[in-house]
Amino acid sequence: MKIDLSVFRQSFLEEATEHIATLEHGLLVLESTPQDSEALHAIFRAAHSIKGAAGSLGFGNIADFTHALETLLDRMRRGNLSATTERVSLLLKSVDALRELLDTIDSKEPPSAEIANLVLKLEQTAEVSPVVVERAAVTPAASKAHRRIRVSLSPTPEFFITGLDPLLIFRDLASLGSLEGVAADLARLPALEIMDPEKCYLSFTSILVTDVSDEKIRDVFLFVEEVCRITLSEDESSPVERRAASRDVASAVEHLPQHSAGSTLRVSTEKVDALIDLVGEIVIAQSMVKQLMNSLNAAQHSALQDAVSALENNTQDLQARVMAIRMVPVSTVFGRFPRIVRDLAATMGKEVAITIEGEDTELDKGVVERLSDPLTHLVRNALDHGLETAAERLSQGKPALGNLRLSAQHAAGGIVIELGDDGRGLDTARIRHKAEAVGLLRPTDSVSDEQIQALIFEPGFSTAETVSDVSGRGVGMDVVKRTIDALNGTIAVTTRPGQGTAFRIKLPLTLAILDGLTVGVASQRFIVPLLAVTESLRPSAAEYKHVMGRGELIIVRGQALPLLRLHELFGIAGATVDPTRALVVVVESDGNRVGLVVDTLLGQAQVVLKSLEAHYQRIDGVLGATILGDGQVSLILDIPGLVRTARLTAPQTKADAA
Repeated sequence: MKIDLSVFRQSFLEEATEHIATLEHGLLVLESTPQDSEALHAIFRAAHSIKGAAGSLGFGNIADFTHALETLLDRMRRGNLSATTERVSLLLKSVDALRELLDTIDSKEPPSAEIANLVLKLEQTAEVSPVVVERAAVTPAASKAHRRIRVSLSPTPEFFITGLDPLLIFRDLASLGSLEGVAADLARLPALEIMDPEKCYLSFTSILVTDVSDEKIRDVFLFVEEVCRITLSEDESSPVERRAASRDVASAVEHLPQHSAGSTLRVSTEKVDALIDLVGEIVIAQSMVKQLMNSLNAAQHSALQDAVSALENNTQDLQARVMAIRMVPVSTVFGRFPRIVRDLAATMGKEVAITIEGEDTELDKGVVERLSDPLTHLVRNALDHGLETAAERLSQGKPALGNLRLSAQHAAGGIVIELGDDGRGLDTARIRHKAEAVGLLRPTDSVSDEQIQALIFEPGFSTAETVSDVSGRGVGMDVVKRTIDALNGTIAVTTRPGQGTAFRIKLPLTLAILDGLTVGVASQRFIVPLLAVTESLRPSAAEYKHVMGRGELIIVRGQALPLLRLHELFGIAGATVDPTRALVVVVESDGNRVGLVVDTLLGQAQVVLKSLEAHYQRIDGVLGATILGDGQVSLILDIPGLVRTARLTAPQTKADAA
């Protein structure tokens, strides 16, 4: 039966991507600590795994390229070559080439000339293959006697599902010497009516006649260790015993252990998303049941309350466990930045070290994937604009080595990501001058330093005098802002001249379920994302101000905040008009705070976010909708959009407020 290996393509790509990340991380560790043998062995195993899987699935270009990479790594692993900066740089270029080969895996075209030249460079750097070195080093007088090694291979039932072929493994084994046949153990083969054709029930054994070490033999099995049990033993049987063993192979093969080789399961994103949608519907139904309890008589109420309480606990537990399926550590994004910093620092002639903290912090997979580009923009700008050259730093009394710090931590039901540097900081005066030149500010406008610094997120805004390959076009920071807004998050910047700049990003843990504050405006209810809420208050008459022709504001601890009336924005009749008799919910986005005028606060709740864009065009100020416990549809407010709306009509100066 011919197996269609194309069905394993996606699994191969996912695993190869993980191995490439291991390669890149290990090489960066090796560059700083060249004697780290564990890092070198991990790098070699990752390359060997890619080579073996690619060869099994017929991806010849990847297998051939990885073979050249593996040859150089093997020489370094054996101590024939040291881990110099030049060799590590060559290996990092090879990692980039591997990514390119994976991206074009379905292409029928031969590898590019650049990749072919890289293969040649790898071979020249390795000088000779490890096999040649081994043979050249062994003289007839010192030659080892051939050994007879009994090799037992006991796969797990999932062996075939991963796309592996035992015959290919034994073919590689035969290249180390000669095999005296391969025998299959049928002891675990079930009856035909209960046999699963996708499972492996066989074990295999063979005798390898060779003079290589056990370590060299085990290298053949590096990429199948997780789905196989490998046993090597010296074969000292007589010829008669060998013939008997060939008739009864089962007695020489260890039985498969009862536990599975792995505890992870790959599930398609579509299936997980469908499950999360279903959990959202369960949450809504549970809220409706709880709401209906209020209409029951006292006799029925107690028993039903206990049942609903149990349902609520189970629903919350189910929701938490299902949401955990989509959670992945931010290290999947953070892991790429040491390489980016290394390469950019070398290009710019700067000395930079990066410190990463909290990389095990987990976040929704969808959020993590969309976080990569904005963080990359921030890192590149920090290196280009924030950190000085070694000479500049020394002249200012700083150490020559600049520092970047990237951290993640859970806080207030969300996640906070911070990127800071110890560079020159933002030049507030220069930003203001440029803002006035392009019309973003008037010379008479009185704004805080924080508001001026937030202008770096405006589209097309840049204070760079020259445009480089890294930055200066004014098309990076506004992309950061839009992406963070789309993730229902906020970004703020703080800076100290001569000491550095820090960006603080606050994000929800997931985009599917939102922690919100329910507010009432007349008969309507709205959900305000809790991450954006700073406080709520009822302003006094002295704190409320109206600026002729410019709008309304309130004074909160000496700071003027523009007011936005939700009943006017959404055309709702019957709302409280006087702000001193209503309530004001203060929300924040990018360092800008706005007061939302509402009638009542109805409490906090977790709501299921439903997008409206599939049926309606996007409305600035509306993030989506949700269904409340009584079946009423409630709009979820888009705080960045409301802040933009308020700023268009808000008083711009303290003089206006006075």
